[in-house]
Amino acid sequence: MMIAPYVLEASVWNILEVDKRHTNGAPMTLREKLEEDIRDTMRSRKQDRLDTLRFLKSQIQLTEKDQRKELDEAGVIDVIAKQAKDRRESLEMFKQGNRSDLVARESAALAVLEEYLPAQMSREELVQLIEKVIQEVGATSPRDRGKVMGRVMPQVRGRADGARVNALATELMEKLG
Repeated sequence: MMIAPYVLEASVWNILEVDKRHTNGAPMTLREKLEEDIRDTMRSRKQDRLDTLRFLKSQIQLTEKDQRKELDEAGVIDVIAKQAKDRRESLEMFKQGNRSDLVARESAALAVLEEYLPAQMSREELVQLIEKVIQEVGATSPRDRGKVMGRVMPQVRGRADGARVNALATELMEKLG
């Protein structure tokens, strides 16, 4: 079987383009990874994944437009985390409404978004962090939860859901007083 020369030339060109973009040794940013994944998904014709990636890209651009500045990695992670949270909420609502078709679609979209989020913290890691912050702040009663949450949330941004952190902090603070 003979490969047409223009096909071979095009595939070599794509490899050279990728090498040319990432020869400085720096890791890809989330934005670059998203752009590359959109191109790869278009080539593989996975429409549901492509729709999710394009929607994510549009939400990042909308946030940048609203803030009138380009988002850094932390800002992009915040947008992705918000989108993942929205998908989780939609998933719960669709489950309650017995809409299995929409549950499957939202689950697939959530899985795509989670590929871009940092690894989620385990319950044990969160408990350790919250206990450490409780000691640092000197919290003595559940009324000090605001101080604790104010110190914990920036440390877990993108790696734990705020509601989950709040529930754990409340549980640990109730044991204090």
